Amino acid sequence: MNTTTTESAISPMASVHPDARIAEGVEVAPFAVIEADVEIGPGTWIGPNATIMNGSRIGSHCRIFPGAVIGGMPQDLKYAGENTTAVIGDHTTIRECCTVNRGTTDRMTTKVGSHCLLMAYTHIAHDAFVGDHCVLANNANIAGHVTVEDWVIIEGVVAVQQFVRIGQHAFVAGGSLVRKNIPPFVKVAREPLSYIGVNAIGLRRRGFADEFVRNVEDIYRTLYITGGNMSQAIKVAELELPVSEAKETILDFIRASDKGIVRGPF
Repeated sequence: MNTTTTESAISPMASVHPDARIAEGVEVAPFAVIEADVEIGPGTWIGPNATIMNGSRIGSHCRIFPGAVIGGMPQDLKYAGENTTAVIGDHTTIRECCTVNRGTTDRMTTKVGSHCLLMAYTHIAHDAFVGDHCVLANNANIAGHVTVEDWVIIEGVVAVQQFVRIGQHAFVAGGSLVRKNIPPFVKVAREPLSYIGVNAIGLRRRGFADEFVRNVEDIYRTLYITGGNMSQAIKVAELELPVSEAKETILDFIRASDKGIVRGPF
């Protein structure tokens, strides 16, 4: 049942199913469509011609711009109508013509975190998980089963292959083709996609101390430049670099990357 107490915030020209669960203070613009199995949190704005389909769970104070489609069926031929969801966190902005498809039996849901910005024409495929505070620029395409950790920035016209994982605080240059995992805290660019340095500017902007940044730089210098092949470099890092949270985060990510990580700079 529609639980909104501010009826005037829902345009009479919008199509809102009476079973949709819409919190107080939601604004729904003309010609928006909201289907039955939908939840929308307080203070969210649904723009004109946006479509919120069954299985959508949208948090509070989000902004969904014209032409966006949330909760569409997965573009997966194996999908057989399972009751799955597409979840959007709080304070997230989804710009014009973005698509966020719901999940399949793999993860049963697709997730976009809180405080994210998905710019125009971004696509988030089935069973993808996008963390908090992420920015995906125009025409970023995230394939099925991808995981994007917190605070990642992906520039425009980037294509991420299915099952790839992108580590926290990574920066992906525009026009990149992402075929392998990207470790935390790095910048990647070029073709084929390569490590080009630590995302030092992004880390400092987010309050990380210079000591932390230098520690991360030392770790990746060992892994990508002075440590031989990656297996040898990991052993060098384990034995010779001081114990730190950054070291464990990075090495754990690489050890879990059974399909490999992006190549080095040379």
